[in-house]
Amino acid sequence: MLPINSRYGCSVAKCFLLWSLVPFINAKGDDGESHTKMHNADKPPSESHLDLRDVVFIIQSQRNSFHVRQAEKLRKDLLLQIQALEEVQKSQNSPPVIHLLHTLSDNGGDWSILPLLPYLSSQFGKNSSWIMFLEEDTRVKLQKLHQVLRTIDCRKEWFLGKPLHDEESTIIHHYAFSENPTAFKYPDFSAGWALSIPLVNRLASKIEQEPLKSDFTIDLKHEVALYIWEDGKGPRLTAVPELCTLPERSPVAQHCATTVNSHSPQCGQPIKSENLFVAVKTCKKFHSERVPVVKKTWGKQATLLEYYSDYADPSIPTINLGVPNTERGHCGKTFAILRRFLSSAVPKTDWLLIVDDDTLISLPRLQALLSCYESSEAVCLGERYGYGLGQGGYSYITGGGGMVFSREAVVQLLASGCKCYSNDAPDDMVLGMCLNALRVPVTHSPLFHQARPEDYAKEFLAHQTPVSFHKHWNIEPIEVFNKWLKDKNTDGLQKGTKEEL
Repeated sequence: MLPINSRYGCSVAKCFLLWSLVPFINAKGDDGESHTKMHNADKPPSESHLDLRDVVFIIQSQRNSFHVRQAEKLRKDLLLQIQALEEVQKSQNSPPVIHLLHTLSDNGGDWSILPLLPYLSSQFGKNSSWIMFLEEDTRVKLQKLHQVLRTIDCRKEWFLGKPLHDEESTIIHHYAFSENPTAFKYPDFSAGWALSIPLVNRLASKIEQEPLKSDFTIDLKHEVALYIWEDGKGPRLTAVPELCTLPERSPVAQHCATTVNSHSPQCGQPIKSENLFVAVKTCKKFHSERVPVVKKTWGKQATLLEYYSDYADPSIPTINLGVPNTERGHCGKTFAILRRFLSSAVPKTDWLLIVDDDTLISLPRLQALLSCYESSEAVCLGERYGYGLGQGGYSYITGGGGMVFSREAVVQLLASGCKCYSNDAPDDMVLGMCLNALRVPVTHSPLFHQARPEDYAKEFLAHQTPVSFHKHWNIEPIEVFNKWLKDKNTDGLQKGTKEEL
């Protein structure tokens, strides 16, 4: 058992307060499954004194204006709940700390959480008991959440969440646990997740002594869980049934301390299809294999679409941008597309979507999503990856899931003089370096996917309305599109959009 001292952030007084509310539980933090709670029979937890000051809430916010508004709404809701609870309890306690992640420092890599732990430890490691992480769309019932947290020994190392697991080994997790992919559990961030302060303090010390490696951040929730687990030397994720991803108003969510908004964001009328220019990257060897899939599926949803290849084929048609095909990278081709987007060769639109010829995407869903963003801002939207974030690296939008740019973002990119160091340089990473130098934020949406549906946990996708998937490998792409990305009212949406014009 860990000693009770300031290093581990759970004072004797605080732990005694928590224990006085509810008797100590028999909790096992290394089984990766669940904890057992035992409530005070004489005094129901709902009637106990509620003190949330020991919990620090971190909302995993982003710098884009839409996401700032979403995070502020969640923060306001938490504060209103606290105020209501304090009125009921006649408490004069100060409210808990609630921080928006993007405001904590100027480090653009803080979204990857691990580089942020030393700061959290220095600020809250002596006077707090829990760090609770929430996504912008997470909905919280504070009273239920506290009823859960106060039943757990805050002196020990805990990693709490709703567990996900892989059904089969997957490329996005570097084929980890290939012998038994279901054995390793990692949290669904949408449900919220928590670290006890003793764990935060130890991890912070480790990071300060052993700097994080300069490698890729691909699926953050899995990589955080791996780092904490530390090849079996650290705690596994402990399942908390009250951390849920059920819809907020679901009748079966009464036991939940957290829920999610399962609908894809829409902030008004979807943008018009005539205001989205779509660029498909292809090459001659895939003209007969991949291009027909685009035309049979999502390509029919586009009003403005061009195929860019190393060979001009009038039967498709494809456009040769004068950039030779490369086996990897395609940076030269992507920058040629950016230049063409700003030229008089194509209709002027506010938005540019660049995809691969093996990307599957729902344009109506994307049009609805883009209603939440300001085209006058420099917006770069998609699935965010990171490189070397623990060593001052950069974030980027991974290309296979689709890269969305506002016109303003393209203007700033090209005006900066940023360019490819070779035609076969990785286009998405080069763009990430450029955006990092410009201090233009990379905006993440979990609705874009670099891999196939099979590569993601079923429960993770269950509360999503996905926008894209990528790769045709070992799947029937048209079937995948029809199952995951085709809406029954797709044709009606497109027709309605055109009629509005």
